[in-house]
Amino acid sequence: MANREHRLAVLLATILAVLVAVSAAPRANAQQHNSLFSQGLQVQTLKPELFSEMRWRCIGPFRGGRTVAISGVPGQPNVFYMAAVNGGVWKTTDFGRTWNPIFDDQPSGSVGALAVAPSDPNIIYVGSGEGLQRPDLATGDGMYKSGDAGKTWTHLGLRDGQQITSILVDPKDANRLFVAVEGHPYGPNTERGVFRSLNGGETFEKVLYKDENTGAADLAFDPANAQTIYAVLWAARVAPWEVRNGESFLTAGGGLFKSTDGGTKWTPLTKGLPGAEEGLGRIGIAVAPSKANLIYATVEAKKNAGVYRSEDAGESWTRVNDDKRIGGRGPGAMGIAAAPDNPETIYIANTTTWKSTDGGKTFVGFKGAPGGDDYQRIWISAEHPQIIALSADQGRPSA
Repeated sequence: MANREHRLAVLLATILAVLVAVSAAPRANAQQHNSLFSQGLQVQTLKPELFSEMRWRCIGPFRGGRTVAISGVPGQPNVFYMAAVNGGVWKTTDFGRTWNPIFDDQPSGSVGALAVAPSDPNIIYVGSGEGLQRPDLATGDGMYKSGDAGKTWTHLGLRDGQQITSILVDPKDANRLFVAVEGHPYGPNTERGVFRSLNGGETFEKVLYKDENTGAADLAFDPANAQTIYAVLWAARVAPWEVRNGESFLTAGGGLFKSTDGGTKWTPLTKGLPGAEEGLGRIGIAVAPSKANLIYATVEAKKNAGVYRSEDAGESWTRVNDDKRIGGRGPGAMGIAAAPDNPETIYIANTTTWKSTDGGKTFVGFKGAPGGDDYQRIWISAEHPQIIALSADQGRPSA
């Protein structure tokens, strides 16, 4: 009995010793850690002049992300604005060598369109939401305006539009503008279509509208008459499970429209163009600045896609090129532009940027693959046609 009690006492003493040792270990580790931490703090006492020359520098990644909106400034060939689909608005004053963010204090970082007023370069309009209907798209919260070349911004409205694809400003009146609103990417809404403002964006009037499933995708003026406007409607919706570039669903309602009374009444332009039965998707348009009756279009469709040309101000159309590498690949790369000094020279943005000098019959790729840039939009200086700016998926406009 005595031996058993002795063994039990020894066992209890051993357990107690182990518990004491375990409880003491964290304190010892903490003391050691505090000692090491104290030693680390002593590093902060080094003289500042020993590291005063150190500077932060960017080491990457350098891919800027998808960019759609881009514009130069009339009379200022060194100034450009660009906007990433999820990175705000940027400005350069040295021909693109350096860029500075000018939109970071705004609540929306996604931008799909921007326009500089031709009659007043201090006035900039920005439409938020990328409007590309991609599986990884970003939406916005309406229109913004700057009256001091991007130093400050004011929110204007169209908050529920979510995706703004194009902004058109009257060449002689900075307060008159048209806005193409694509609308919700995943469902119906009524704040979509083409809107007009006559007071610098203080109020907007919906002037071209089909239904809650059809938005607007592009705009262009007749260069000789700003009362004539061309507009593209696009009836598409992307599904949340979409894994490719493109729309999940297309419905009837899209197409090209024209107004000759300043945007009040609109007429569909259909002769020669694909329609709903051909699976019409998105259209990009460009009016030749030096020949107002000549219009080009890159048309996405499941049948008869390609580059189209009209020589009668949109009344009839002829497909001049059916190579899908050039035209008809949508819904992202639908950028098209006509040279200001030659109506037969056009440029089209796609996985490669293409140039034609024979009115769209043949093209030569001059910038693009390899590289995977996927070029989106093209801006050409009216004063210096040799200055061209491209927006691309890698966020690097080229001028």
